[in-house]
Amino acid sequence: MTGPHPVGSPTFNKTLYGSNFNLSRVGYEKSQFFLSGSAHSYVPETPLTSNGKWKITTGVSAPYTTRIAVYRPINPKRFNGTVVVEWLNVSGGTDDAPEWTLSHNQLIRNGFAWVGVSAQRVGVDSAKTTDPAEYSSLSHPGDSFSYDMFSQAGQAVRADAALILAGLRPRTLIAAGESQSAGYLMTYIDAVQPRARVYQGFLVHSQFGTGAPLSQAPQTNNSAPTPTTIRSDLGVPVLEFETETDVYSSNLTDRLHFGNPKWFRLWEVAGSSHYDYYGLAIGPNDTGNGQGAVENMAAMQNPTRTPVGGFSCKIPINTGGTHWALDAAVYWLNRWVVDGTPPPRAPLLATTHVSPVVYQLDANGNAVGGLRSPQVDAPIAALGSQGNSGGFCFLFGSTVPYGAAKLASLYKNHGQFVSVWARAVQRDRAHGFLLPADAVELLHSGVVSQVARHAR
Repeated sequence: MTGPHPVGSPTFNKTLYGSNFNLSRVGYEKSQFFLSGSAHSYVPETPLTSNGKWKITTGVSAPYTTRIAVYRPINPKRFNGTVVVEWLNVSGGTDDAPEWTLSHNQLIRNGFAWVGVSAQRVGVDSAKTTDPAEYSSLSHPGDSFSYDMFSQAGQAVRADAALILAGLRPRTLIAAGESQSAGYLMTYIDAVQPRARVYQGFLVHSQFGTGAPLSQAPQTNNSAPTPTTIRSDLGVPVLEFETETDVYSSNLTDRLHFGNPKWFRLWEVAGSSHYDYYGLAIGPNDTGNGQGAVENMAAMQNPTRTPVGGFSCKIPINTGGTHWALDAAVYWLNRWVVDGTPPPRAPLLATTHVSPVVYQLDANGNAVGGLRSPQVDAPIAALGSQGNSGGFCFLFGSTVPYGAAKLASLYKNHGQFVSVWARAVQRDRAHGFLLPADAVELLHSGVVSQVARHAR
């Protein structure tokens, strides 16, 4: 382990997309380190089966040098003892930190440390291209070795905490990953965790029903079966967090994991898409001052087709604000790991058809069932997960704001909207799917909104 290496140059944010604001504003510090070693690939001893109970052995090994990013409390007294280790997402061609972007308010206010691991070759190569002066020493042998690299990153957080965490003492490591990273976590859980036992819990966010390959070219290709399920004998907690997009794409196979409630929780979130307006446009700049909720409410009333970066979608994207439920997922998973208190169970989304999945919709155009939010129980728009297009826009869902007549039929004035919104917020909080600080933020956003102010 070497470092810390500089993070102050503008190119750092171009090699790792997370927060755009200076973390010192919220009492955190950013650093990065280079981790070097020799990593194994893995090969199956028996065929990989859908039940996830895989037996593997080590294959060839190769040297590597990769990057880990660290966000930690400056004041050591704020540290809660848990480090969330995120398998960085490379779908966009560079390292991206969606778990940090979506849940950083909860991580910061509860004193988590966060470590982002450049586990895959795409992220390492992108960093080297973007800033060769800083990252030329990095070397990734290929994604067949990514699983052992992810294990070694977690081991390093414990063994080298004096350096990596500036003396903070980690008691718990929770692994997290979203989208393609969730697929890699699925394979890690089934194949590597039983032998490595580095992590005490897992947040599997938005997986599509199958794991990533255990190994791939130039090594022998060992693809995960479809569907891939989480092994029932894992022995550590797993919270799987699924949006409507993910449940549709996995064709309900996420529900195959539901067999062992001792170690598993599944949350399917109504009115959600794989990624949404908050994650794209608000989250990177959200310092936790409550304005994120105000901006999200305004976006539901006036959604955009061009959220960030100049790309344009066919229709306005989803503004459901799934990240508030993800905050609760982080809170509950940590409690489950630390003191054995399991998260609440959430209802499944109601469906009327499979292959393709068709959701049952209420009279307001939102999905029935699932983990409910104020955005669907005190609605001002129909929040969907399908039908968009243009680049990655098929992942960003849709928002159809209600017209004046529809709003007037639901709320006779702004005061009535605020009353309905407040009841939905309090109901979500009582069920455990909305944290107190987020409830305050959402209540305020309803009060200051323009919803139904001109209704007759």
